[in-house]
Amino acid sequence: MKIGIIGAMPEEIAKYLPYLEGKQEKKWKIFTFYTGKFHGHDAVIVMSGVGKVFSAMICQYLLDTYHVDTVIFTGVGGSLNKTLEIGDVVVSVDSVHHDFDAQPLGFKRGQISYTDYRYFKAEDKLLQLALQTKITGHKIIKGRIVTGDQFFTQADKQSHAYLTEELQGDCIEMEGASVAQVCTVNEVPHVIIRTVSDKADGTAVSDYNSFKHIVAENSFLVCETIVKNL
Repeated sequence: MKIGIIGAMPEEIAKYLPYLEGKQEKKWKIFTFYTGKFHGHDAVIVMSGVGKVFSAMICQYLLDTYHVDTVIFTGVGGSLNKTLEIGDVVVSVDSVHHDFDAQPLGFKRGQISYTDYRYFKAEDKLLQLALQTKITGHKIIKGRIVTGDQFFTQADKQSHAYLTEELQGDCIEMEGASVAQVCTVNEVPHVIIRTVSDKADGTAVSDYNSFKHIVAENSFLVCETIVKNL
């Protein structure tokens, strides 16, 4: 098994690199790929950069060039679920593009036009392994990830009630559904791990900047649990 692990930002992959045995680096364009053994499995770890285009590019490149057969996206996100606190973890049951909207053409919000793709289901085995993780002082839930090229604050969330009322999102971020879409089309198992760094509210910006380094640790612990048990 060869596992691809993607994070959008430096702090989302930094924890993994010391555990990568026989680490080698290879550059492609502006991206650096780290290869080696992670808990006994061949692994490729890469920082995609922020947003749906970069993350989709990197995911397809991992599949085509490194031939990974499992993809894990790891990182932080904003909570849409009132039961979640900073440091809690959401593991994807599925994910959806909240900013893909062709409703005037007769499609549902999040549905990719002229296809049946809307909610991209994660691999259940990966989800169940993730839920076995024990993190002191924090909980792990399974839920829906909603993805778009926007950073949300309270005002944004209030004016976009469909995020929870229609799409029933638990966590909002900027890369997951694009990776999930690439994996789904390529028939490669995937899962998204998001630790809550902010509540997408009035303190979202300060919370995000304050906690992103700390809570990325929890995403690492969940990913580690998955890989150790594969």
